[in-house]
Amino acid sequence: MLRDAALRAAPQHEGLGNRNGHLERKHPMNEAWIIDACRTPRGIGKAGKGALWDVHPQQLGATVLKALAERNKLDTKEVGDIIWGTSSQVGPQGGDLGRMSALDAGYDVRSSGVTIDRFCGSGISAVNFAAACIMSGMEDLVIGGGTEMMSMGGRRGDGPMIMDNGNMRLRLHHPQTHQGVCADAIATLEGISREALDEAGYVSQQRADVAIKEGRFKKSLIPVYKEDGTLALDHDEYPRPQTTREGLAALKAAFPALANAPLDDKGTTYLSLILQAYPDLKIEHVHHAGNSSGVVDGSGAVLLASADYAKAHGMKPRAKIRAMANMGDSPELMLNAPVPAAKKVLEKAGLKKEDIDLWEINEAFAVVSEKFQRDLDLDRDKVNVNGGSIALGHPIGATGAILIGTVLDELERRGKQFG
Repeated sequence: MLRDAALRAAPQHEGLGNRNGHLERKHPMNEAWIIDACRTPRGIGKAGKGALWDVHPQQLGATVLKALAERNKLDTKEVGDIIWGTSSQVGPQGGDLGRMSALDAGYDVRSSGVTIDRFCGSGISAVNFAAACIMSGMEDLVIGGGTEMMSMGGRRGDGPMIMDNGNMRLRLHHPQTHQGVCADAIATLEGISREALDEAGYVSQQRADVAIKEGRFKKSLIPVYKEDGTLALDHDEYPRPQTTREGLAALKAAFPALANAPLDDKGTTYLSLILQAYPDLKIEHVHHAGNSSGVVDGSGAVLLASADYAKAHGMKPRAKIRAMANMGDSPELMLNAPVPAAKKVLEKAGLKKEDIDLWEINEAFAVVSEKFQRDLDLDRDKVNVNGGSIALGHPIGATGAILIGTVLDELERRGKQFG
């Protein structure tokens, strides 16, 4: 799995000129300022059960895009691009969801859109690409975000999901298993216990409960309405504040049966794939519904502008993108890239981990956040302080953009600088 990272610093204005009605830059690299961020509530991602399952994904994306336009009084013909993350681009989520969502939100037809897929990193990559467009001088006003309807049927096509899609040459070099089986394999290899992972799940629920009760998400939360104007959802639907340590300990591991289920007529299994890379591995299955990310529907977006554009249009910046980084890691252990990505972006930003006031790490599985905090030796009181995807859910293509908004809101609430 690939991971991107972004950091915040107090914005500073640089030179601004005007020639024949056009902004003239006096510096080779623009600053990318975050003007605003918002998200929908996250609904339970199960057809017939969650509050958002029958909302069209284009309309879900349109909800946050319309909110950004209204909250910031945008002239949408000046939005240079809308870069959108969606991991499953099939069915209603196909056909360039970012562009279609913008049109559905009433954006000017001259505001272009593109949809990308970097799996769980799609949303943060969309924001990073938006920032890169501004930094390079290609655009002055760009939106990055994402949408994922986890309740949508047929999200990964027919049959079992194998990342190589039958490319046996690739499988020979990089046998890639299911993410849940991968999470259990990492926990086994790293010696991270079921008890530690259950505690991570419990803490996520408790922190999310406090954040919701104190209204910490209200600034960015945009209600979703159905086509007839009735309210679909105005609060996060997935959290389970009643979760106890005892209840988590009683849950059965989620992936043993999946690991051993045949994927083809040759008897290939997810377990056999991971064993190709680690033949002596005896996997201890430790993940379950209570310490894995929630399956949800949701959308989020971040509005970015160049310093010149923001100054010229009276926009007040909330943050500046200090640095960004991409980092790949072992495809066989696809959840291990966040640690090297964080190290890379800190180096690019000229910062140390001690400089960071708040961290957000996606809780795809508890082992991801647990390994991240352990390997970087972080102060746990600075990590996912309002809960994470275990409690709130992980709409794959949207989560990265949502987390940027979450850490920004909390940095402002606490009067802190870097995240």
